Amino acid sequence: MLKTRIIPCLLFNGFCLVKTIQFGRERTLGNPIQFARVYNSRNVDELIFIDITASQEKRDPVFHLIADIFNECFMPLAVGGGIHTMEHVDRLMRIGADKIIINSEAINNPAFITKIAGKYGSQSVVIAIDVKYDHNEHFVFYNRAEKNTGLKVVDWARQIEALGAGEIFLNSIDKDGTMRGYDLELIKKVVQAVSLPVIACGGAGTIQHVVDAVQKGKADAVSLASLFHFTGETPNRVKEALDRSGVPVRLVTN
Repeated sequence: MLKTRIIPCLLFNGFCLVKTIQFGRERTLGNPIQFARVYNSRNVDELIFIDITASQEKRDPVFHLIADIFNECFMPLAVGGGIHTMEHVDRLMRIGADKIIINSEAINNPAFITKIAGKYGSQSVVIAIDVKYDHNEHFVFYNRAEKNTGLKVVDWARQIEALGAGEIFLNSIDKDGTMRGYDLELIKKVVQAVSLPVIACGGAGTIQHVVDAVQKGKADAVSLASLFHFTGETPNRVKEALDRSGVPVRLVTN
């Protein structure tokens, strides 16, 4: 049985590391390099880095910063934000990214998914899906939750699977930064619709929230930010709780 992954998420706004609340208000955290060092010392399963303003500001990915983060990390690194061309993808892969996360470009140009998968394999392509609950349905949004695609999340998830995506990074806009628990209905809905691994993100405020996302939501992996940034919890403590609940994880002994 595959082990459930615990994946810290670093959000960069062009200047520093931040934590968003429902994709709006930002809490400043500091230097991404310092956080990457901490997570590296804690032997996390993977690390996600997303430049949340790059596409809006029409900026290229912050290649120099990503290279610096990669030099601090000895775990798989998934990178997103401002990725719109194969040149971007190629350069990030040369730097050392293991996975490419795309969102708005996948919506605007779905063939881009197939192009990346064709060159680097489906396992390298992660599609970020930002979701908001509206009129009794989960809809896909983009551009930092400002634009509603009109796509139902299940329809989009199935489409990207057919196009060659290898994984889904599923983020609840409503739950983001609230620390009130994951949107379990959303997670279950997507997990049941596709065969791709689903990384659940948005809402973790306690370790039990993480356990629920895996046991009740059936998420394959869980991404967290606030729980690690604003409480005393650590990735290994989360894993220990999952292990006690019968969930297979990679435990680290220091």
